[in-house]
Amino acid sequence: MTQLENIEAIEKRLWSAADTLRANSNYASNQYFMPVMGLVFLRHAYSRYLAAKKEIIASLPKRSDGSMPAITKENFRGKSAIFLRPQAEFDYLVGLKDSDDRAKAVIDAMEFIEEDNESLRGVLPKSEYRELSNEIMGELLRALNPEELKKVDGDVFGRIYEYFLTQFADQKAHDGGEFFTPISLVSLIANVLEPKRGTVLDPACGSGGMFVQSARFVENLHENPTANLKFCGLEKNKITIDLAKMNLAVHGLDGDIKQAITYYDDPHNLYKKADFVMANPPFNVDEIDADKIKNDPRLPFRLPGVNKKGKVSNGNYVWISYFYSYLAEQGRAGFVMSSQASSAGNTEAKVREKLIETGHVDIMIAIRSNFFYTRTVPCELWFFNKSKPAEFKDKVLMIDARNIFRKVTRKIYDFSPEQLQNILSIIWLYRGENKRFRDLVVNYISATLNEAVQSIAPIHGYETIFAKLNKELQPFLATLPKDLPATTITAQAGGKQAETVKELTDCLQAYKNSSQTFTKLAQEKSTWWGKQDPNNIKLTEALKELEPLAEENNKLIKEAELLYRLANRLIDVCLNTYNAKESDKWNTREITNLKKQTEEARDTVVNQLKLARYFYHQAQWLVERFPEVKLRDVEGLVKLVDKAELKENNWSLTPGRYVGVAPEEEDPDFDFSETMRTIHAELEDLNTQATDLAKKISENYKKLGI
Repeated sequence: MTQLENIEAIEKRLWSAADTLRANSNYASNQYFMPVMGLVFLRHAYSRYLAAKKEIIASLPKRSDGSMPAITKENFRGKSAIFLRPQAEFDYLVGLKDSDDRAKAVIDAMEFIEEDNESLRGVLPKSEYRELSNEIMGELLRALNPEELKKVDGDVFGRIYEYFLTQFADQKAHDGGEFFTPISLVSLIANVLEPKRGTVLDPACGSGGMFVQSARFVENLHENPTANLKFCGLEKNKITIDLAKMNLAVHGLDGDIKQAITYYDDPHNLYKKADFVMANPPFNVDEIDADKIKNDPRLPFRLPGVNKKGKVSNGNYVWISYFYSYLAEQGRAGFVMSSQASSAGNTEAKVREKLIETGHVDIMIAIRSNFFYTRTVPCELWFFNKSKPAEFKDKVLMIDARNIFRKVTRKIYDFSPEQLQNILSIIWLYRGENKRFRDLVVNYISATLNEAVQSIAPIHGYETIFAKLNKELQPFLATLPKDLPATTITAQAGGKQAETVKELTDCLQAYKNSSQTFTKLAQEKSTWWGKQDPNNIKLTEALKELEPLAEENNKLIKEAELLYRLANRLIDVCLNTYNAKESDKWNTREITNLKKQTEEARDTVVNQLKLARYFYHQAQWLVERFPEVKLRDVEGLVKLVDKAELKENNWSLTPGRYVGVAPEEEDPDFDFSETMRTIHAELEDLNTQATDLAKKISENYKKLGI
């Protein structure tokens, strides 16, 4: 989607603008939290309102006179959006003049929305805006309404809403940041559980992410989540409840979220009634009053350990027991838990043994550290299933996903959409849904060939623009001596000028040859693939058929990047060694312009080729591990463990204890020889700078008479 190409940069810019304005207000970051999220809510609501309005208008019947009936808030039910009065539309608020009272207008907008949406009454921030000056309010409204976002479609502001939640969590601006669970983990839980219909309970619901992702799962089935799902949540913090209700409302969802301390209260009365339980509870809590909960029916396996103060030693197994006890007869649960819990000893091990004996522990997934914004520890995802097939009753699927991740920032990791699908595909095989696995690989192969064919135009475009740059350099290059002594050329020139030109010429020819080969292969393999029956083709053979294309793809990436580096080096030599700017044969403006165009063309073709390579590697990753499209044990990744083995290991549910160590994977983006060339070039450049600096120092000493 083109509108998402620069979304990360837009998110950062919006956050930076909002954070800068915070510095100019009287609010601390924890006080600024709700006013900012309120405005992001308004902007997100407006984005979804416009999208829903467009669909509604298209579906409304025309009257005999050509007019259409008026749009009402009833039209927005089932459209995953909320109705907005004109005075609550974001464009109206942005258009207010400095002479207008912006705080009052925003408060009025919030009140209009609360009037039209019962679930939001008393929830939205209002009085907080009186603490912001009219000027800051205007700047903040404009900052959240950048020009490029006015033309996009899709749920872009949904991402931005989640991004702001993430940033506030990272700052621990509210409740220590524990109100937010990373989307990667929530999405994985929702897609493993597959909550198609029924009651979804989150006993520690935070900002409501579990509900939103459950709704997205239903939407992806082209069904209505508000008709299919009932959301029930528990949360101790009033502000967090408001945040969750805003999050639900902006996605067109309703939820019954009650304020309660889940350890002691069960206001929804969902014991043995929930179809799905999803949660990310606080880890390792040691302040639960054991006496208050010792007779709670939600503890079917009894209390875990109690310390001398009468407190439960560690609350992890209280949560785990509660989650299990809420499940209906066919219910499923998925939750995040501290990695310590899966192998905890003493009384916790006894609880775990009883839990495993039920036959309802279904899947365990180990997640590496740095997935959370407020804690760096690794975690595990637990899944219960009371409707497990009989053949799996005494088995648990162990998945070690610690080697699967995408680095978002220096300290935050997540799953790419494809990595998420790859993990899910293992579970599909476990459930006997082999066709879903096959379809995913087939989609990857189709995407590989589609991206390869899409690469043809930029490949030749790069060649064309490079030829223009090369032609522009020739008049000046013709004036240079062909074979100067090496001592007259700096180290930056990399040797004799003629050798540099020859290397560039050879590389250009190699690029042309590879581009022709790649173009032919991409077209041939695409035609071949179109003739195959994806339901019957052997996936290992399909990948083998694509190997030559994948190899040429990798060659082209290297040659495209090397070609630009050589041209850049040659230009630097001309400028720094031969004073090209002094020559009438050197057109600075044209060469600078062509160099920029060449760089852009290089980026375009390399990024496009990397897309083809990326999808090929996704297909390869799956087929190498499951070549027969059947579940099997894979060292370091997955193992189906029976009860006997669990018993031998003190009933441990830690995946790494069973799957073994994964073999080290080769990074497809790493090129050792090219890395060494780059290091060598950088070293030469540093040597040159050192020589020049030593020369200048020597000259300065001479001038000083030292």
